[in-house]
Amino acid sequence: METQKVGMREFRDNLATYLLESDKPLAITRHGDTIGFFLPGRRKRTEAEKAAFREAADRWQKVLDDAGINEEEVMEEFKPWRA
Repeated sequence: METQKVGMREFRDNLATYLLESDKPLAITRHGDTIGFFLPGRRKRTEAEKAAFREAADRWQKVLDDAGINEEEVMEEFKPWRA
């Protein structure tokens, strides 16, 4: 994903827009030098994306139910992999 450069003053003046609408990382610059980065945490999802997530969650729940396990057991099994 490409990083867009934006000056510190422009970033400050348009902060709400960047926070609510940005969908790619920003390199914040001052006098041409990068002084920080803004990484958007989330963006608005389309109804199609939301429906796809719901379908995926339903399918995953069916897999868990068919295997006779719950979410807590999955997370316990996953913890060593995260370490």
